[in-house]
Amino acid sequence: MKIYTKTGDKGTTALISGKRVSKYHLRIEAYGTVDELMAFTAVLYDSIQNPRHKTFLLKVQDRLMTLATILAADCENCDFKLPEITDADIEAIEKEIDDLDTDLPRLSNFILPGGHPAISNAHVARTVCRRCERLVLKVHDREAPCLDVVKYLNRLSDYFFVLSRKLTKELTIDEISWIPRSK
Repeated sequence: MKIYTKTGDKGTTALISGKRVSKYHLRIEAYGTVDELMAFTAVLYDSIQNPRHKTFLLKVQDRLMTLATILAADCENCDFKLPEITDADIEAIEKEIDDLDTDLPRLSNFILPGGHPAISNAHVARTVCRRCERLVLKVHDREAPCLDVVKYLNRLSDYFFVLSRKLTKELTIDEISWIPRSK
């Protein structure tokens, strides 16, 4: 099978149903951004050493593939069973956040990204995740209900933030607090 099909040469692509839509269609924009988040998650994965974090990030990538599939599925009765995001997936992120947060100092200021490439990569993943969430919310409101996907992305961005703080502690780097300028 060749990687190029030439079917997109006129600016369209197919959803799972086979329906052709523009490459800037809302669903394509949403699952394309999920794909971008998967790539940034891989960059984060490659920049850290802690095996526990790496294992969890692989699970995240698996779930992100599920999200992309859900967003590309515009059929109620597809020829195959679509993967799902479940409450257990969301709860797994919440548990991981709680575990990572147990020995972190109380947050008293906004935190600026930086201090180490791994920390910065976690912040990039967080911001891309927030963009995914905004786009998926549009799909939810305009195209098809996918509230579990929205919830998953909301928790995932929180996870990336807490992971950045945990990495800061593990790497013995000082957090960069944002202190607003006074007049």
